[in-house]
Amino acid sequence: MYKKPIIVFEGVESSGKSHHIKKVANFLKKKNINFILIREPGGNYNAEKIRKLILNKDSNFNKITDLLLYLSSRSEIMTTIKKNFRKKIILIDRFIDSTVAYQHYGMGINLSLINDINNYLLKGLKADFTFVNIVSQKNMKKRLKKRKKLNRYDKFSDIFYKKVQKGFLKISKKKPKKYLIINSNSEIKINEKIVINKIKKLINYG
Repeated sequence: MYKKPIIVFEGVESSGKSHHIKKVANFLKKKNINFILIREPGGNYNAEKIRKLILNKDSNFNKITDLLLYLSSRSEIMTTIKKNFRKKIILIDRFIDSTVAYQHYGMGINLSLINDINNYLLKGLKADFTFVNIVSQKNMKKRLKKRKKLNRYDKFSDIFYKKVQKGFLKISKKKPKKYLIINSNSEIKINEKIVINKIKKLINYG
């Protein structure tokens, strides 16, 4: 594994991915290890403006517009990713797999269309490792109820989230060595240790 890898955290809403990526960021800060943290959609000024459009609870885009907005946000952030590639560890909260899981497996958009645009934007750049966080429907609902603000993607049907989560698992099975499934129904402290221990191996720390 590269000392400065691209590490992605994926999963449906309330699966714990954002919690774990923050824990990893805190770990790297304490160890004075250079990294950048990016979220998708978003990550810089223009991409954050697109994020607000996508997630606004009053937005009602059709699924193709939705896809193109996500990919537009990715287009804006690619300059930042390429500039830091192999110079710093790059942590990304959602990336290519989210687009495939949500837009293809969840919404039924043609996979070739998604792949063609992604390939054009990334030009061969890929994540080195991905953590896929999974969660039960029961726990997802319980956690969403605790959120003060819900965005548009927090309000889809149970069937939709099941399709998306199955999509993430299908993607991970294609290259199992590049993925680690984190069962967020388990004790969070146990999962934190699992994630940090894997991070240490990925960056050759210790």
